[in-house]
Amino acid sequence: MDSVPAERRVSALMFPGQGVQRQGMGEDLFERFPRLVDRANDILGYSVRDLCLSDPAGRLSDSRFSQPAIYVVNALAYRAEGLRGDDFDVLLGHSLGEYNALEAAGYIGFEAGLELVRARAEATAKCSGAMLAVVGLELRRVHAVLRHAGLDEVETANVNSRFQTVLGGPDLDIGHARSALVRAGARIATRLPVTGAYHTRHMAAAIAPFSSATAAAPFRRGHTPVVANRTARPHDASLVRRDLVDHLTSPVLWQQSVEWILDTHGDPDLPNEGVDFQEAGATRVLTRLVSHIRRDRGAPDHD
Repeated sequence: MDSVPAERRVSALMFPGQGVQRQGMGEDLFERFPRLVDRANDILGYSVRDLCLSDPAGRLSDSRFSQPAIYVVNALAYRAEGLRGDDFDVLLGHSLGEYNALEAAGYIGFEAGLELVRARAEATAKCSGAMLAVVGLELRRVHAVLRHAGLDEVETANVNSRFQTVLGGPDLDIGHARSALVRAGARIATRLPVTGAYHTRHMAAAIAPFSSATAAAPFRRGHTPVVANRTARPHDASLVRRDLVDHLTSPVLWQQSVEWILDTHGDPDLPNEGVDFQEAGATRVLTRLVSHIRRDRGAPDHD
């Protein structure tokens, strides 16, 4: 078989978000980038290396610490792998990972991006709630079950793929949603280890403090498009601040973002539709989601 000309293929770089944290993450990275790590320590006021490698106070389960840690490890992995944002046609990140994508695409510097992530983590940590990962039901079926159960306070937080959704809402309502969705045939309905209903209206109290942080952030025009989670379209440089604030209470449109790239830049006559997705870092969470999204494209609808 003849090889596909490189100019006909599109490359996309992805950054994972919250949920990939684990003790020991980044263990081969911190010694390689001492200056960046020192800058991160100065901004955060603690050793990010100690947090990630030994987690002496058990803070990695706290979003105020896990979110900055993930941002730093993503940024170090990106550099360690010799990646360059301008070598790709498009970048994207899942929720928190969007800040790494913006940094890699030149919209913001490493330090300013970390300041924003820290502000975001602190603002959202003050909002209570719970989240539920649901696998095996299409989104419209999930919504129908929630309506039938009268669970109006439960919202879509992440649309990860056709059959994988994350919901957010009050703790008690999430418990009722889990029971209803299991009865409706969900293959998996698992509470996530978080204490907030991220990307739902229940994060409204975080808007004001985070708006102040984004207003002060030194954004600039990037060199590579970044697909926004909130819109599943490339960021407009003049609207990045607004979109990041609005995204606090809007779902992660991951499936739609990947499909936009495939529909807009792909070529159905090429293997994998002519788009090469690469995930920065050691996890392959997003790579698996892309595989699911590709697999489900064109499959018949389910009632």
